[in-house]
Amino acid sequence: MPELHLPNPDRTISAYRLTGTPIPFEKHAASDFPRIAYAAAHVVADPLASNDPWLTPAIDWDTTLAFRHRMWDLGLGVAEAMDTAQRGMGLGWTEAQELIRRAQAEARTRPDALIAYGAGTDHLMPGPNVTIDDIIRAYEEQVGFVEGQGGRIILMASRALAVAAKSPDDYARVYGRILGQVKQPVILHWLGEMFDPALVGYWGHADHNAAMDVCLDVIAAHADKVDGIKISLLSKEKEIAMRRRLPANVRMYTGDDFNYAELIAGDEQGHSDALLGIFDAIAPAASAALAALGRGSDNEFFELLEPTVPLSRHIFAAPTRFYKTGVVFLAYLNGLQDHFAMIGGQQSTRSLQHLSELFRLADKARVLADPGLAVERMRRVLAVNGVV
Repeated sequence: MPELHLPNPDRTISAYRLTGTPIPFEKHAASDFPRIAYAAAHVVADPLASNDPWLTPAIDWDTTLAFRHRMWDLGLGVAEAMDTAQRGMGLGWTEAQELIRRAQAEARTRPDALIAYGAGTDHLMPGPNVTIDDIIRAYEEQVGFVEGQGGRIILMASRALAVAAKSPDDYARVYGRILGQVKQPVILHWLGEMFDPALVGYWGHADHNAAMDVCLDVIAAHADKVDGIKISLLSKEKEIAMRRRLPANVRMYTGDDFNYAELIAGDEQGHSDALLGIFDAIAPAASAALAALGRGSDNEFFELLEPTVPLSRHIFAAPTRFYKTGVVFLAYLNGLQDHFAMIGGQQSTRSLQHLSELFRLADKARVLADPGLAVERMRRVLAVNGVV
């Protein structure tokens, strides 16, 4: 197996020899899986564009869309224009609209393309003069755009609502208005403050359990318009507690990038489906594991997926909002894009130590598709940072 030199936490540099046998890329259909599984997909930057990366996103559309087809080939759905795509963190509503248009056009070219799109209020700047009616109109604009393209909705959390709401009743009013208008059931997304600090106190409570009560009341009042809810609180206990209280026809889509294997497997009282950013990075492993679960091979499911959990916990380590850097870094190591550049220059948000440990954990998880290529590309990153 190939070898390279990597920095250690004590600032020494030592040889690391790869040991993982890559999980092969094998096509699957979504019908092979006993769970619905969406991968929240990243966008690929165009590093050759003449732009100011912090201010104006430049996107490599061909590579970005090819990545969506890769997810579909593996049987995974695509959760489009979400936080993994740097929505509201580099990708603005203008660029998101173009992404949605293009992704929906690609989805129409194949019968097996499961895809849903984030709709929120990120084109509305939060502030003291923003009213609840302004927020409703902003949601209506984005929902109307997605539905106008023929797409399904993932109703994203609103930074503007987190600022403007005076009580849980304001959340009930906004969500009630939007859910009353949607053409087909949506997936709600409760994104925790660890992913986006601007969303602290969402649903009108800083305490997650109290916030959960508000959210469940909203779902119960509009259960026919809610396909499911994705919660991203990085707490399996909270997810399980909420899952057990959902109406019978409403799914729990795990957003827990720390505990997804056991949550997807479930227990005697139920299971979670999946809508995960980590599935972007570990797609072949996720696909193979879900197919094994579909065959009734629980042991194989855990053998494939559990080794990816330490990698995911590292990628999503605090500050969690910088997890996209690790996702894109793995895409680069695996040859899915030719560079390690991100819109907004966010390749700089993680240290060389972080990326080095990510490399080791990816090898142990068997998600480096071509170890030789991964070593070559890791060496390039090391060299740029003075490690030769």
